[in-house]
Amino acid sequence: MAIQLVQLARSLCLAVAAGMLALGAGGVGAQTAEQPSDSQTIYAAAQRWLDNSLAQQGSDLPLRMEVEVGQLDWRLKLAPCQQVEPYLPPNTRLWGKARLGLRCVQGAIKWNVFLPITVKAMGPAWVIKGQVAPGTALKAADAMAMEVDWADNHSAIVANQADWVGKTATRLLSTGQALRQDMVKASQVFQTGAQVRVVATGPGFEIAGRAQALSAGVVGQSAMVKMDNGQVITGTVSDARTVKVVL
Repeated sequence: MAIQLVQLARSLCLAVAAGMLALGAGGVGAQTAEQPSDSQTIYAAAQRWLDNSLAQQGSDLPLRMEVEVGQLDWRLKLAPCQQVEPYLPPNTRLWGKARLGLRCVQGAIKWNVFLPITVKAMGPAWVIKGQVAPGTALKAADAMAMEVDWADNHSAIVANQADWVGKTATRLLSTGQALRQDMVKASQVFQTGAQVRVVATGPGFEIAGRAQALSAGVVGQSAMVKMDNGQVITGTVSDARTVKVVL
């Protein structure tokens, strides 16, 4: 009888040990299934979405779009996710430095993170040669045509040479800088009190006369002039001595 009890006790111990091993193996398997989301999979999903979005983003400008994907915070431990959905946060566009949202839409634990990105828009522009002092009128020889990143700055590129030649530098311009709209302004071509020529045009006619400038003249902007008969009119400055009026 004593021998039978000992054998029964041994059998129970072996059964318990086997059960514990089975539980341990099950725990290891569950832990493997719950590993954090693969960062490479997340980056690949983001890259595909960005490439498709840029391809669909039509533009009349001669630009070659490129995108650089940054890195998530290495301290993030994202829960497993079967489907990651990229999206653009509100008031964000694919231009320059931005953030791409990534959210888990199919997983036990939902999460939402932001991935830094840099979108480049490579295209033709005019780049300064040498230095141009503030207040200096730019000449054609002051810049050369090159390809630059249009999205590198918030100010728009001045793409046409006619839009900057003759205009005044708003600040010191140095070698390698791409000309942008906030770097130049229209030059003043005459002062208040200057004698100017007024050309008035209408349906089927054009007349010209002399007048005195009542305001400074800047090409492309409005200026007030006083005609010889005392009449005050407003026209658009076309060059250093001419104001055009449409009747």
